[in-house]
Amino acid sequence: MLFEFGIKDFVDILLVAMILYYIYRLMRESRSLNVFIGILVFIITWLFVSQVLEMRLLGSILDKLVGVGVIALIVLFQDEIRKFLYNVGAHRRMRAFVKLFSSKIDGEETKRALKETIMPIVMAAMNMSRGKVGALIVIERTMPLDEVAGTGDLIDSNINQRLIENIFFKNSPLHDGAMIISKKRIKAAGCILPVSHDMDIPKELGLRHRAAMGISQESDAVAVVVSEETGCISIAVGGHFRLRLSAEELESFLTKELE
Repeated sequence: MLFEFGIKDFVDILLVAMILYYIYRLMRESRSLNVFIGILVFIITWLFVSQVLEMRLLGSILDKLVGVGVIALIVLFQDEIRKFLYNVGAHRRMRAFVKLFSSKIDGEETKRALKETIMPIVMAAMNMSRGKVGALIVIERTMPLDEVAGTGDLIDSNINQRLIENIFFKNSPLHDGAMIISKKRIKAAGCILPVSHDMDIPKELGLRHRAAMGISQESDAVAVVVSEETGCISIAVGGHFRLRLSAEELESFLTKELE
């Protein structure tokens, strides 16, 4: 009897392909691509031995290894798995679905609070841009940045334009690190971020930009960078840069990403 290929089989293959592609992207971003390829080769070998060749002894050994290997992979890639689950929950369509259950009044209050959060950042960035004062502001979204905030000095203050500018003033002891904004408050400053070693980053971009790219690759945070050399304002989000933004573009982008 010939194998019957139906629409359910097509959907099944499509879903598996999408999952494998997403895992591939996740592993590539975390520089674990060789591990992913090794796991894929092992799975293909296991399926070939147990399903095609039907080798009972070798197949049973590989079955046991797969059972233990799943637990080992969960322990080994717990950070990547947590990031995957956060990304699923933070997906735009998922957030839009959640918003269906929120009231219109809550929506207006959220917009007002969002504007109060964004405008001091935009105004401070523009003033620092004119004075060529280097700055790096990281805005937390769904993935907590407690560990990163712990590397700096805790502040826990309302978001204030003057405070932001004073923290990044050239003679300030905290101006070299990153500022973390969480839950509409300045949580910490002088924080150390993971630096991206991506070879695709333009060479004219300095350490602040590499740190912004690093945190955007390891979390869903939005990083705002003001260049000390050129005064240009840039944003790093999702492992990508938006360079040389105007005040209007910065406000529009932050509103879109943080709503």
